[in-house]
Amino acid sequence: MTPHKIPVSVLVVIYTVDGEVLLLERADAPGFWQSVTGSQDEGETLEQTAIREVREETGLDAAQFELSPWDIETRFEIYERWRHRYAPGVTHNTEHVFGLRLPSRLPVVLAPQEHLRYLWLPWPRAAERCFSPSNAAAIRLVPRRL
Repeated sequence: MTPHKIPVSVLVVIYTVDGEVLLLERADAPGFWQSVTGSQDEGETLEQTAIREVREETGLDAAQFELSPWDIETRFEIYERWRHRYAPGVTHNTEHVFGLRLPSRLPVVLAPQEHLRYLWLPWPRAAERCFSPSNAAAIRLVPRRL
């Protein structure tokens, strides 16, 4: 049996110096676009979680670029459709936002079990496309990071 997910996660907004943002379409929810996200594994720091999730979901090595914590935490109710992944009674998750600044668009290798497609969009359009309000809010902070 797979262990339950820890209700602590990272959201990594991957963006270029030109203000383009990478979005991924969820395989388990077609039409749901988001930045890189993932739950912390036992014993990991949040930065290690961010680096691992970026590698798993995009093939990029976040340690080679400007990865920075944005000091934003959002506690939200876990969507009912995904609660089975957590221990019984767990209804909320705390998400920690990171930014990964790239010099330009880079080739992405998707994890097919997690994502169907990817897009690079200017940050305003990327924010509009996200299904998650916290993800959209984080993307709207990209201009401050350019």
